[in-house]
Amino acid sequence: MLAQLSIRDFAIIDSISITFHDGLTVLTGETGAGKSIIIDAIQLLAGGRGSVGYVRHGSKKAQIEGLFIVDEYDHPVQKVCKQFGIEVEDGQIVLERIITSSGKSICKVNSKLVTLAILREIGKTLIDIHSQHETQTLMNPDQHIHLLDLYESEETEKALAEYQFLYDKLVKLQKRFQELNDNEQETAQRLDLLNFQKRELEEANLAAGEDAKLEEEKLILSNFEKVFTALQDAYNALYGDGKGLDWVGQALASLEEQQHIDPYIAEKAKEIADHYYALEDLTYDLRNKLDSLQFDPERLNEIEGRLNELNRLKKKYGSTVSEMLEYLAKVEEEIEQIDNKESHLSELQEQINECKKDLQLEAQQLHHIRKRSANALEKSVVEELKDLYLEKATFNVSFQKEMDEAGEPKLHKFGFDHIRFLVSTNLGEPPKEINKIASGGELSRMMLALKKIFAKHQGVTSVIFDEVDTGVSGRVAQAIAEKIFEISCQSQVLCITHLPQVAAMADTHLYIEKKEKQNRTVTSVKELNKEEQIMELSRMLTGTQLTETAKDHAKELLDFASSYKEKELTPQR
Repeated sequence: MLAQLSIRDFAIIDSISITFHDGLTVLTGETGAGKSIIIDAIQLLAGGRGSVGYVRHGSKKAQIEGLFIVDEYDHPVQKVCKQFGIEVEDGQIVLERIITSSGKSICKVNSKLVTLAILREIGKTLIDIHSQHETQTLMNPDQHIHLLDLYESEETEKALAEYQFLYDKLVKLQKRFQELNDNEQETAQRLDLLNFQKRELEEANLAAGEDAKLEEEKLILSNFEKVFTALQDAYNALYGDGKGLDWVGQALASLEEQQHIDPYIAEKAKEIADHYYALEDLTYDLRNKLDSLQFDPERLNEIEGRLNELNRLKKKYGSTVSEMLEYLAKVEEEIEQIDNKESHLSELQEQINECKKDLQLEAQQLHHIRKRSANALEKSVVEELKDLYLEKATFNVSFQKEMDEAGEPKLHKFGFDHIRFLVSTNLGEPPKEINKIASGGELSRMMLALKKIFAKHQGVTSVIFDEVDTGVSGRVAQAIAEKIFEISCQSQVLCITHLPQVAAMADTHLYIEKKEKQNRTVTSVKELNKEEQIMELSRMLTGTQLTETAKDHAKELLDFASSYKEKELTPQR
């Protein structure tokens, strides 16, 4: 959930910090007080488009920070953060957005700088904002197939994963077929290039690992004098009268003379003897190495010439000799395919046909699963709409498919289904796409019904409604209040409303007020207690004049809401 929100120098807000709680939080206040500005700030935090106009007049930058608390293991944002290398500790995610007066936008997630696109990817797993005039996922027909797959998703996910594995294989096969089937001129040019590369690499007589060995030999030859001096100094320090080996020999002889007296002396004599013979062998090795050392300037020139040749080839074929040899193998394979183009094309076409057959079977299986899900979804939506006094409404999941030249369904990344949610809110009217419903009140209720169903499936941390209850009143307003509360049992809900029925249902009631401070307009936020909530509901019921009747009505609304929540829905939380 969104636990903390800090906003500074944003529009008419100078500085506010809001603590949010689980459940349903309602924001009310006079028109123009800044309720929607707070939602705008949250939207920017989730990767929305910003502008210089959001920076408070006279300020250098607008800054928004939000702390989100998520499940440490299961929440979808964990996977997205891992994808972009963002660490999440203790299930806490801090989003930060800064917009400067010069128009620069700075985005951070857990203190790590990210692009706006990454912030948007993360934000959409945390926040779902819906307003009366904004197109959302549920309004976008292209998203309906994904929403249907979320409903009873376990079986669909498995079938879709198997389908997409084959689909990716088909795409690769078709791409390879297209590349191999290019026009003759391009093929001939490609073959000439490949043969040139093959000759160049073969003439180089490459040996795996030779570049590393040559670099090592070059280092020794380039530092011959230092190597020779080091070996000679070490040898001279060990061998000769009065040198290291001689002194160790004297120590050994001294102990050996008395080793029959004391077991300790015998033990140490043996240890020194082992070291003496090891040093003696080492001395012989140093002498042999010195005798074999010869400075060969011609060999150094030869090595440098070979390394220069290898470095030239590395610029074209790989960073190491091993990589160049791998490239040569690929070149030889492609040459063989071009030389035997027809047989390879025939083989690829056969693989493509087999893959298509398997895909059609997998797509058909997906279709059957979706059909079962669609039937269940249709029933669920209709039940939800009845609760919202749309008893005559119908909801249909439309399945369509395009056919190819062979009369088979055209396949896409998600099968062959094209899904559309169709709705009719009046008896006798044909079903239409959701975004073509004319009535704002009907649209609000339809959106709430679908939100109620999909909230738990989408995994979104916070659902935000910005005046979605516009255009309704009476018993419909009460039904909407109850439906919004139901959604808050599955996800945190923040709701801007002008309906007292919705405000009364709140677990937390925030009052947004516009004031004047030092000749500037500022926005303040206050969490209302029970008495203050009664006064605010009274104002929402009657306007500016607060009557005892309005207060009594406000108390009744609160009592009814409390009773409803306790009796019907609290156990779900």
